[in-house]
Amino acid sequence: MRGDTITAAAAGLIGCHSCSLVSKAPAAGHHAKAWCPRCGAVLHARKPDSLTRTWALVIAAFICYIPANLLPMTAVTSLGNVQEDTIMSGVIYFLLHGEWPIGLVIFIASVFVPLAKLFILVFLLISVQRKSQWNPVERTRLYRITEAIGRWSMTDIYVVTILVALVQLGNLATIEARAGALFFGAVVVITIIAAMTFDPREIWDNMESAHDKQGA
Repeated sequence: MRGDTITAAAAGLIGCHSCSLVSKAPAAGHHAKAWCPRCGAVLHARKPDSLTRTWALVIAAFICYIPANLLPMTAVTSLGNVQEDTIMSGVIYFLLHGEWPIGLVIFIASVFVPLAKLFILVFLLISVQRKSQWNPVERTRLYRITEAIGRWSMTDIYVVTILVALVQLGNLATIEARAGALFFGAVVVITIIAAMTFDPREIWDNMESAHDKQGA
């Protein structure tokens, strides 16, 4: 950190999480509380219990990800025959039939993106808890990546929804969503909430603590 850099916390200021108004921080104390003068929301220097809540959500997402891949995502009924496909079996089907762009999109949206988000969050959580001093700028960028790619995580659910809505050919063929789609949707929602719960400012808090110790 640069010697001439001063943070809002060091200046005794605190931003409202609801309306972004900057106010004076409450007096130091275990039970000290302050409310935003504009919207009335409780002011917090950092998101309350950010690490604990994010860990809980990440673990829940990993648990849901297992049945999301093991249980069938769709069931195709054609001429009395029912074929159920998981995420990976669907990817393999499209690849074997020459539809590699569709298979690639499903693989990226359903396997790579969710796992990438979860492992990035795990890395950020561990680095903050261990008070890592490694490149806070890069870690902040990693956090921004998890936010940016979160909106693309539902691509597979969109595909399933469109197929269910469009491929209804009377008695010839129907497509129905299965339990795998429900668990996958839960993984996506939970990871989005986990990314919102994590407070990236805690990455920089460790840097400030180390800087203060060096200056003491």
